[in-house]
Amino acid sequence: MGDKKMLIVPVELVRKIDENRGDMTQAEFIEFLIDSQIEEKIKERQFVTKEELRVFEQDIKSLLKSFLDFFVGYGLELGKKSPKTEFEELSSKLHELENELGPTSKKGEAKIKWK
Repeated sequence: MGDKKMLIVPVELVRKIDENRGDMTQAEFIEFLIDSQIEEKIKERQFVTKEELRVFEQDIKSLLKSFLDFFVGYGLELGKKSPKTEFEELSSKLHELENELGPTSKKGEAKIKWK
């Protein structure tokens, strides 16, 4: 802070600064106030914990599984005649996904291969 510049402020503001700065100079007091505001803004930020992120991921996987269940069931309700092997393949993929969603899942991600 070797460079200095002049800041023109109202007299009332200078009076408030002088009344509240104690042993600090006007420049130190203004710098202190600015730093305090910046620190307060940083403390107000909210971050996601690893556990919250993991729960969110599991919820999304469950939602995707529900969509798959719905669309497979919807396709069957419409009477689309699909070969038994294709249905069994889809069913096995759904069971694999369901197993991955369990609390013992170590992978952390579900992959579905579409044809």
